[in-house]
Amino acid sequence: MPTALRVFVVLLLAYFLSYFFRSANAVISADLQRDLGLSPAQLGLMTSLFYLAFALINLPLGSLLDRYGPRFVHPALMLVGAAGALIFANAQSFEVLSLGRALLGVGFAGGLMAALKAFSLWFPPQRYASVSSVYVALGGLGAIAAATPLALLKEALGWRGVFSWGALVIVGVAALVVTLVRNTPPGVPLPRSSAGDSLATIWRSPAFWRIAWLNFVLGGGFLAWQTLWGGAYLYRVRGMESLEVGNYLFAFSLAAILGFLACGLLADRLGLPRVYLSAGIVLTLAVGTLAFWNGMPEGFLYGIYVLIGFCGSFNILSLAQARLIFPPELTGRATTAVNFMGFIGVFLLQLGMGVVVQASGYPLALAIWFALLVSAVLLYAPMLKTGS
Repeated sequence: MPTALRVFVVLLLAYFLSYFFRSANAVISADLQRDLGLSPAQLGLMTSLFYLAFALINLPLGSLLDRYGPRFVHPALMLVGAAGALIFANAQSFEVLSLGRALLGVGFAGGLMAALKAFSLWFPPQRYASVSSVYVALGGLGAIAAATPLALLKEALGWRGVFSWGALVIVGVAALVVTLVRNTPPGVPLPRSSAGDSLATIWRSPAFWRIAWLNFVLGGGFLAWQTLWGGAYLYRVRGMESLEVGNYLFAFSLAAILGFLACGLLADRLGLPRVYLSAGIVLTLAVGTLAFWNGMPEGFLYGIYVLIGFCGSFNILSLAQARLIFPPELTGRATTAVNFMGFIGVFLLQLGMGVVVQASGYPLALAIWFALLVSAVLLYAPMLKTGS
C-alpha cells in the first residue's frame, strides 16, 4: 500500500471512531434515561459535553499539530478518549457519565484537524480538497455504524459492553496511528508556522461571523440532532423502538455521507456561497416542517430526516470558505476558529434543546432552532456577493 494511502486509511479509522462515539447516545438515550434516571435536561447536558470538550481542545490543537505533528498528538488524545469510554461504561451516576462523555470529546478532538494537517503534507495541493471531502464522507460511516448496527450490538452486549469493548478498539487504533503514520514524507521536515497576524483579525471580520454563525446553527444543529435529539424525538414523540430509531438514524447518516460527497462538487460547479446558502434554506424549511407539522406520516418523516442529514452535512463548506477568504498566513487559524464555533454550536444547541424539551416539549425546541436558522441564512446571504 502506498505510504500516503496508508496514512489516509489509518487516520480514517480514528475518524470513524470519532463519528461512532459522538453519535452513539442517539440510540442508547432511552437506556441511559432508564438505567440512570436521567431527565431530558441532564441527557442533553451530558451528551453536549463531548462537543464542549471537543471545541475547547481545538483552541490549542492547531499549535500542537504545527509543532509536533499528528503522529503523536492525535493518538495521545485518543488514549484520553479510551479512558473516557471506560468511565462511561462503568458510570453509576450522572456526574461520572458526564466525565466519561467529556473525556471522549477530548479524545477525538484531533480526528479531523490532525488529518487535514497530515493531508496538507502528504498530498499535492490540487488533490487536497477532494481527499479531504472523501475523508469526511467515509468517516461519516461511523454515524451509520452508530445507528442500526449499534442498536443490534446494544441488544447483544448492552450499552455498557459496547463502551467497554470500544475502549480497547480506541487504544488499538491509537497504536496504529503511532506505528503507521509519519508526520511527513521521507526527507521532508515538519514545517514550522510563524506567529503571523493576530487571531483578532479573524474574530473582527464581518465575513467570519457570517460564516461562523451559519456553521454554529446549521452544523451545530445538524450534529445535535444526529447524535442525540433526532433519536430521542423518535422514542418520546413517535413511540418507536430501538431498531426503528436506528433505521431512521441510518437513513439520516447515509444522506449526510452523500451530502459530504456532493457538496464539494456542487460548490466547484455552482459557487460555494450559492450552494451553502441553498443548503441552509432547504434545511430551514425541513426543520420548520418538523416543528409545525406534528402529525406527519412516517414516510414523510423519513424524507425530513434525509433532508436534514443531506443539507446539514454541507456545514463542511464553512471550512473551505474560511480558507478562501482569508490570506494564507491566517487560513489555519481561520478554519480552526470556524470549527470551534461549529462545535460550540453543538454544545449549546444540544444543551438548550434538553432544557426546552423538559420545560415545554419538542415543538418549541424545534421552533427555536428554526428561528435561529432563519437568522443565520439572512446574515449569510450577503456572502453571495463575494463569490468565494
